Amino acid sequence: MSFWDLLVFFIIASSLQPVMKQRMLESARQKLIAKIEKKRGSRVILLVHRQETMSFLGFPIYKYIDINDSEEVIRAINMTDPSIPLDIILHTPGGLVLAATQIARAIKRHKGKVTVHVPHYAMSGGTLIALAADEIVMSEDAILGPVDPQIGEFPAVSILEVVKQKAINEIDDKTLILADIARKAIRQTKEIVLELLSDNYSEDVAQKIANELVEGKYTHDFPITYEKAKELGLKVNCCIDKEIKQLMCLYPQPVVKKSSVDYLWIPRK
Repeated sequence: MSFWDLLVFFIIASSLQPVMKQRMLESARQKLIAKIEKKRGSRVILLVHRQETMSFLGFPIYKYIDINDSEEVIRAINMTDPSIPLDIILHTPGGLVLAATQIARAIKRHKGKVTVHVPHYAMSGGTLIALAADEIVMSEDAILGPVDPQIGEFPAVSILEVVKQKAINEIDDKTLILADIARKAIRQTKEIVLELLSDNYSEDVAQKIANELVEGKYTHDFPITYEKAKELGLKVNCCIDKEIKQLMCLYPQPVVKKSSVDYLWIPRK
């Protein structure tokens, strides 16, 4: 074999290696998902957002809950018999309220038991989805977050605080408009939280949770630990399955863009 033959072989082998590695990773994920489904007798749906590799001018691009995610998750739920339990595994910084609400309502409507597993974090919209579950399972170090609405770059509650502290003739029109939107966003979000908590929580507990998570008591990135979630009255436990922790190890930092939702592409009857 000549030098040039070896060079061509090396180039072909090098170009195929990442593809083969990705195929092996996807196969390992599918096998572990199937193992968890068999063990728990459920449909497993993952919603995992990792930070994308830097791709333009050195700025990182983050993934978050969007309409494509809600479409995929709802499709997976629709492919599942209503009596089959759902195990939703969340790893997300949050995202669009609209998309998170669509997922949460689909979970809420499912007749079988729904368990949300949080191995590491499920902030903002991720927490909103978790509120719709019959049970939330967190690892000991996992966190949830407040679901107070954000208007552009500012918390809705903080915009209302500005209007509250200044005379109206000292406030510009844009701030007044933002305050009107903020007021509506807070009311709407609280209504959604109470809707998601209904049936699983008493009215008093649901109201307390909604007030704590929506009314700006904490900053938007405040980490709600397992202990804090329990103190709020949420139905949580910290006995997360070891297989779910193993599954998260199969979702390393991606080097190419891929779907954030994963499940076995077969109906569950």
